[in-house]
Amino acid sequence: MTISLEALSVRHAGAATPALADLRLVIADGEQVALVGPSGAGKTTLLHTLALAQQPGSGTLTAFGTTPWTLSSTERHALRAKLFLAPQTPPLPPRQRVVSAVLAGRLPQWSLWRAIVSLLRPADPQAAFDALARFDLQHKLYARVDRLSGGERQRCGMARLLVSNARLFLVDEPLSALDPTLAAQTLRVLQDEAQSRNATLVCSLHQVELARALFPRIVGLRDGRVVFDAPRENVTDAMIEALYRNSATAAPDTTPSTPEALAAPAVVFVPRC
Repeated sequence: MTISLEALSVRHAGAATPALADLRLVIADGEQVALVGPSGAGKTTLLHTLALAQQPGSGTLTAFGTTPWTLSSTERHALRAKLFLAPQTPPLPPRQRVVSAVLAGRLPQWSLWRAIVSLLRPADPQAAFDALARFDLQHKLYARVDRLSGGERQRCGMARLLVSNARLFLVDEPLSALDPTLAAQTLRVLQDEAQSRNATLVCSLHQVELARALFPRIVGLRDGRVVFDAPRENVTDAMIEALYRNSATAAPDTTPSTPEALAAPAVVFVPRC
């Protein structure tokens, strides 16, 4: 399942400038790609475009062996069942139990009747428990969502991804409410799951050093355009500094790190402001 963007542009309603402009990008089946760049660079818009939630204004998107926007809405909806978009703030109903919120990752596979029944009596609580356990949240299985902290909600959203059968993981800033140790753990769980399924993982991150330590390929976005697209070993401090220069988001610390060092609680990954 190769994803290809060719001369793709996206403009939000009422915006003076495009959110994505003349984008060219190819992502092969099973790749793991980190998107980095200042706020407003177009990372979220790109993820929504890949998720078929945002229609391009021009250019071509090819995914799942087809061009989705030439299909009927019914056919395009069927394609969406093959992917999972995890927004920065997971859409978890506050009064719902965590077990039901996690199992909602299976809604594309279920009939309406089975989905309703599962709300009353969770269809597979063991699957939800196992997914939560990978994020050390198994003890929250029957807690209400509105009793979770921000970081617990983010990890609950990631557990929802684990119970889906998606082959394309699109994850938007999954670490904003997590401490450094949980951030590294969460990324590793996502990467291990993607590798075990041979699924494609595209993840936007503000934690540049985590991206450089853990992702084999890094795409830098600024003003809706690709500034660089390179293997992590070819991404230099100068490239990162130029990507963030004179932006509202200050350039992050580019001190060399190892994955082991990144897992240590003493390390701070957020950009210095």
